[in-house]
Amino acid sequence: MKLRSSELICKKVISAILEGEYKINEPLLPERELAVKFQVGRPTIREALQRLERDGWIAARKGMPAVVNDYWSHGNLMTIVDILQCYDEIPNVFIEYMLGLRIAITPIYMKEAAVHNRLKVLALFAKLDELQDDAKSYAAFDWALHQNLAQLSPNPIYRLLINSFAEIYIPMAEKYFGEQDHRIVSKQYFDDLVSSLLKGNVEGTEQIAKTMMEKSLSLWKKKSEGEKES
Repeated sequence: MKLRSSELICKKVISAILEGEYKINEPLLPERELAVKFQVGRPTIREALQRLERDGWIAARKGMPAVVNDYWSHGNLMTIVDILQCYDEIPNVFIEYMLGLRIAITPIYMKEAAVHNRLKVLALFAKLDELQDDAKSYAAFDWALHQNLAQLSPNPIYRLLINSFAEIYIPMAEKYFGEQDHRIVSKQYFDDLVSSLLKGNVEGTEQIAKTMMEKSLSLWKKKSEGEKES
């Protein structure tokens, strides 16, 4: 899908911030100079700046150039998406952050989905035996699973949270599932979930999810540390 001019400007400014061209707590160029630099009209620049302010990248100042925020302090979920879209390959540390987040939230919406919609959760595994042993297949299955689990939870916040990662989840998951041992462990996890759900063991299902999320993070850290040493 072709990006609008203002979206392209946003991406270029974010890249410049990440690369240190525009430093935290220092001003951006004035609107007029940004328009000249990016060869667009000032309304396009204004629209881009509004989006950057909304997502926590900059702070607007009346009659003065906007100032670059400390985006880790002022950003939101979209800040993470913006950052990752600037990389050709997602850095290992961001996958570590995502796996850490999953430890906190996945067992909760897994349990809620099982309590309120156990049979529908079981149905999510109907084609588990057809799952191909490759990174793309596992990433797609894992994304669909978590998206649907969040939908089956009565708490809509989980749906919004998962949907926020729609553009970056698959690339991150493909990198994680590129390791065969990660796929083997995950397949056993899926099988264990099915067994627990068939027994109606909701508490057990929650614990299985928690244990697996912790193990996923441990496996990823081990892989990342191995890459640093090699």
